Amino acid sequence: MDAMLFVLKLVLLAYAGLVLLGCLAQRRVIFPAGAVVWCTPQDAGWSYEDLSVPVGDEMTRAWFIPAADSRGVVLFSHGNAGTMSDRIDSIEVFRSLGFDVLIYDYGGYGNSTGKPGEQRCYEDIRAMWGLLTEERGVAASRIVLFGRSLGSGPSVDLAAETRPGAVILESAFLSTVAVGKETFPFLPIGLMVRHRFDNKSKIGRVSTPVLVIHSSDDEIIPFHHGRKLYELANEPKSLLKIDGGHNEGYFLSHDRYVAGLSAFLDPLFESTTREAPGDDGE
Repeated sequence: MDAMLFVLKLVLLAYAGLVLLGCLAQRRVIFPAGAVVWCTPQDAGWSYEDLSVPVGDEMTRAWFIPAADSRGVVLFSHGNAGTMSDRIDSIEVFRSLGFDVLIYDYGGYGNSTGKPGEQRCYEDIRAMWGLLTEERGVAASRIVLFGRSLGSGPSVDLAAETRPGAVILESAFLSTVAVGKETFPFLPIGLMVRHRFDNKSKIGRVSTPVLVIHSSDDEIIPFHHGRKLYELANEPKSLLKIDGGHNEGYFLSHDRYVAGLSAFLDPLFESTTREAPGDDGE
């Protein structure tokens, strides 16, 4: 009996240690912040503005990349790894569709100062929204909030309180708690996770058109997360199913991906390009 009690104590102690380790390490798990901005839009041949935007006592770095004949601005919130320099190919997709792009690095990422966290992400995207709508006078109806993976958290949070022209959520999750419970069902994730990004409870407050993009092959955020967010979203809404893993689905499904974006955005954002009167296109 004493031996069994001793083993039980060891198991409980090991479990408690695992829980403590998870609590202490969660910032690094949720925010594996990239430190190196290894290229800029100039390397892609684009003109751009390199911006430093105050966020409290810290500074958030961003790029504003204009497109020819712009019909709107995409406020781009990227995933949890790397920096905005790793999103050049995604920026090109939106530029090809006629949109300027404002992309930023969360606090603690790249050259943005401070530490990453849920609240800091919310502050970062609000600073970008203020830059566009207040400082530059961009109408909210001309802004697309785009959030990929982690970026869905700040995008949904902002969209629930504002009225942008559209919201696009790619590889999004219901919440980090939901993902954690599925990944580590043996841990008390609900008690452990501080950075919760509860998209599930907020998506119903989004009143603008929503496009949810998700891959059935996503090995990190299962497809049912995207499906449920789509079901909870208000009309008008669309669901675009792509193929490929979490980090390469948009690339492997490029043609379907771009066509889906175009089909969603074209009715909402009028092109600045006009045919000459009497031009029948022949």
